[in-house]
Amino acid sequence: MFRRTKRKGALPAAEEAFAPPPRPTGGWPLLWWRFNRFLERHLPRDLYRRTLLIVVLPVLLLMLVIIGIVLERHWENVTKRLSKSFGREVGLLVHLYDTGPKTPQALHQLERMANSILDIGLSVEHGTLPPIKPRPWFSILHYRLAKYMARFVPGRPFWINASQPGYVDVRVLVDDDLVFRFRPEWDRVYASSTPLLLLWIFVSSAILIGIAVLFLRKQISPIVDLARAMQDFGKGREVPNIRPRGALEVRSAWLAFLAMKKRIERHLEQRAAMLAGISHDLRTILTRFRLELSLLDGDPRHIAAMKRDVDEMQHMLQGYMDFVRGAETELAVEYDLCALLDEVSRRVRGRGPEITLQCPGHALLLSVRPGALRRAVLNVLENALRHARSRVSVRLEEEGSFARIIVDDDGPGIPPESRETAFRPFTRLDSARNQDHAGTGLGLTIVRDIIHAHGGRVELGDSPLGGLRVVITLPA
Repeated sequence: MFRRTKRKGALPAAEEAFAPPPRPTGGWPLLWWRFNRFLERHLPRDLYRRTLLIVVLPVLLLMLVIIGIVLERHWENVTKRLSKSFGREVGLLVHLYDTGPKTPQALHQLERMANSILDIGLSVEHGTLPPIKPRPWFSILHYRLAKYMARFVPGRPFWINASQPGYVDVRVLVDDDLVFRFRPEWDRVYASSTPLLLLWIFVSSAILIGIAVLFLRKQISPIVDLARAMQDFGKGREVPNIRPRGALEVRSAWLAFLAMKKRIERHLEQRAAMLAGISHDLRTILTRFRLELSLLDGDPRHIAAMKRDVDEMQHMLQGYMDFVRGAETELAVEYDLCALLDEVSRRVRGRGPEITLQCPGHALLLSVRPGALRRAVLNVLENALRHARSRVSVRLEEEGSFARIIVDDDGPGIPPESRETAFRPFTRLDSARNQDHAGTGLGLTIVRDIIHAHGGRVELGDSPLGGLRVVITLPA
């Protein structure tokens, strides 16, 4: 069994009727019009995601500014100052070695002073420098250290390895077989706290965005519930008694909707009671009239004609009642459209022209008012059978988030300029359709009212069979 779900971004039938504003001729109005059209095409359609963008985009832009300008400059400046200070200290120690005695006691004293006072991890080793490695890419620390070592220790070969975890390895050849090896920690020569600061910025931004998402969901949820309740009420579905919640303006809208709902329901109940009384009284009179005709002595042909007039009056009365009553008292339920079309087709089959029905190979469930939709389809089929010559085709199709009921006949059809007129109440198109049959002119009017109450639409067109095509589009 196939259950239809609403597709993302699908427009309700009522929304498709609104056209975009007209395009200005030129100047600033044209630029503003193009800008609005660009936003309409590319911005999210729902309020929740639009409001989320309003909150998230400034936070992201602020993060980019902080990372791209403030932190980058801070990182580079701090690394520059630390590397420059380290180069000066190394230059000072090399200078003290050059100007002082070269005894082991002097070297030990120099090493102890460098480690206890300057804290740069000096160790005096015998040997030569390791082979020079290729300069690493995108290493600001290696670049800065190499620059300041060449400035403050001029003329001395040096070797740098800035890829060790936790410390930097710097070696300076101060004599033929004597190497000063410095292993300071990263904090001594490099702004190592910057990545941690970036991490804290990302974490705090994620927390703030999460709080904003929860807050926005809580604020927009009542608006979404209100829109869903209004849509369900308009389509005849049962609307539960929801307590108004949200901001003050949303609560006011909820209270206004609930008050309107009560007034409409009370009006519908009063109208249904009034229509039931009128229908009962008029049908009682017609039934009595028919009984009196059956007991009347006279010409049978005249009596038969009068009986036909009574039947026509009853049929017209039923049409008027259906038009005025609508389908407001029926609740929407999940119903299989294929089964509904098969039921209506079997009901009118045998009244003349041949009826063919085509349905998908699976159940097509929609939330509809079965009685009202059955009446609408029955009106369309009776109209097609009344004017068709030999054939009527009924087809059910799926198209995205919509279901389409297509009824074709091979009758005379309706001219394009008269199709909108055909939906007006009490209107009969004498020049287009056969008038040998009596009618009230309410059939298509009732059909359009019922389909609009379901959130769909009805369209008339040219049929491939040569007559009229009626397309009923229903949303999921």
